[in-house]
Amino acid sequence: MSLQVDSIRKTFGAYTALEGVSLQVKSGQLTALLGPSGSGKTTLLRIMAGLEYPDEGSGRIKFHGEDVTDVPAGKRKVGFVFQHYALFRHMTVMENVAFGLRVRPSRDRPSKAEITDRVHKLLKLVQLENLASRYPHQLSGGQRQRIALARALAVEPKVLLLDEPFGALDAKVRKELRRWLRNFHDEINLTTIFVTHDQEEALEIADEVVIMNQAKIEQIGSPQEVYDRPATPFVYQFLGNVNVLPASVLSATRAPFSPATVQSNGKVFVRPHDIEVVPHESGLPGIVAVLRHIHAAGPQARLTLEQVDSREIVEAEISRAELLRLDLQVNALVLLRLRQSHSFAEDYAI
Repeated sequence: MSLQVDSIRKTFGAYTALEGVSLQVKSGQLTALLGPSGSGKTTLLRIMAGLEYPDEGSGRIKFHGEDVTDVPAGKRKVGFVFQHYALFRHMTVMENVAFGLRVRPSRDRPSKAEITDRVHKLLKLVQLENLASRYPHQLSGGQRQRIALARALAVEPKVLLLDEPFGALDAKVRKELRRWLRNFHDEINLTTIFVTHDQEEALEIADEVVIMNQAKIEQIGSPQEVYDRPATPFVYQFLGNVNVLPASVLSATRAPFSPATVQSNGKVFVRPHDIEVVPHESGLPGIVAVLRHIHAAGPQARLTLEQVDSREIVEAEISRAELLRLDLQVNALVLLRLRQSHSFAEDYAI
């Protein structure tokens, strides 16, 4: 089931939550709506679900070419999973998953046997079939979220929408569940859109990433496209750490970069892992800097350096093996060389 959003605008009084947003999601695709708080991603998801409506006359929502803009949420056949599970505490796991089927009008309601069979199949699908008789308070956070997902799937939705599905979980469980969700999606092949503010989460599991900022879409692309070829300075800085340097550093480093695309007063964006650190006595061209701090916990060593000319701070990442080979010491002079950098047509204020 494909999904199309055309020129949607949504305001709440004087506040604009969405401004002319358009988006097309292919059938069977796992799409992430990624952005900071207040960027409009949850509002867009709720409009897709029918829980909110766009401003009158602003645009349309289509499911597989069918206009559902004015169709209420209960008739859109959308599965919606909230961040905080929204499970009924007084119901067992079995009853929670079956709820959406049991409250259907009698003419549309499956038989008790059919409901039981479907719930058991769903619990097996989310790998929790042995917990049918338990209550939500007897489950871990990760288990509750999978039960919420099973409940959303019980009504056989055309589209699955997830609003920060792992936001209430600790870091370790989040990582386990997002890998599980990717495998689960590949198994059910249901068009799925999830909201997150976690860049790592979106880049790891999504087929396509929609990056939002200030009520608009900044860029749409595969995880590799948006990370390697960011369309705007905002995207570059939002997707991981970045150093913003004056364009004048390019001539000093002989970086594999075309200075012609940068204005004389422009900025150059460089990720920490794209900075090579070499000894000052090597005689190679580079930015002269003083090593101010070494953080070596973890797989990569993170270096904080101060440029001698400008006194501005630069962050670099090198392997721990490279750190040992260079035998770097705090307050030593080093040279910084840019392996890869990026620029934009205008000089953006940072």
